[in-house]
Amino acid sequence: MKYYKAIIVSDIHLGTEDSKAAEFLEFLNTHHTDILIINGDFVDGWALARGVRWRSKHTKVISKVLDISRKVPVVWIRGNHDDFLHEFMHMHLGKLQIAENYILEIGDKKYFIFHGDVLDVFVAKWKWIAKLGAVGYDFALTLNTWYNKWRAFRRLPYYSISKDIKRGVKAAVNYITDFEVSATKLARQHNCDGVICGHIHQPENRQIAGIHYLNSGDWVENLTAILIDKDNTIHIKEFHS
Repeated sequence: MKYYKAIIVSDIHLGTEDSKAAEFLEFLNTHHTDILIINGDFVDGWALARGVRWRSKHTKVISKVLDISRKVPVVWIRGNHDDFLHEFMHMHLGKLQIAENYILEIGDKKYFIFHGDVLDVFVAKWKWIAKLGAVGYDFALTLNTWYNKWRAFRRLPYYSISKDIKRGVKAAVNYITDFEVSATKLARQHNCDGVICGHIHQPENRQIAGIHYLNSGDWVENLTAILIDKDNTIHIKEFHS
C-alpha cells in the first residue's frame, strides 16, 4: 500500500469500452491519499448520449470513489465530456466536491488545477466538431484493438494507431491555441506557481516560462497519474497492474 499527500488523475472516460476501469480501480485500491482530485472527463457523458453501454466495472469505480470520499476530500472537476456537472457545480456531498477548478497548495507553492477544455477552441466555440472528433477517436481505439490482435498473431510488437492520431490532434490544437503556454498564463492570472490539467491525454511535467506545467495524461491509453509525496515531491506515474 502506498500513501500520498495528493493524487491527481483525469480522463478516465467511464462509460466507454476503452476506459481502463478495472486498472483504475486497482490503482485506487493500492494508492491511498489525503486528497483525490479527478480533473475532468471522469464519466464520458458524450459516449453515453450516443448509446454506449454502461457496465458494472464502471459502477465499481464510482462506488470506490464515493467510498474514498467518506474518508478524505475528493474533488471532481468538470471536463468537457462530463459537462453535465454544470448543473451540480459547487455542490458538496460529504467530502466530495464538484468544482470548475481548484487551487492546491504543495509546500510553499500554489497550483491551479483545471481540466483544460476552456483552452480548446473546438470545445469552446465549435462543440459539434469536438464531439465529431471524439467519435473518430473512439473508432481509432476500436481499430487499434483489432489491428493489434492481428499484430500479436504475427508476433509483432504493439503499435498504437490512436496514440499517433492523438499526437496529431494535440499538435493541431497547440498550433491554434498554444494549449500548454495558455495554461501557464492562466496560472499566472490566478497568482499560482504551477498549473495542472488534462484534456489532451498527454502526460507532461516541465517548466514553461517559470511556471511548472503538469498534465496528468489519461486512463484510456497512458494509465498515468500525478502523485505528490508527503515531502511534496511530484511524480507522474504510469500504472502497471
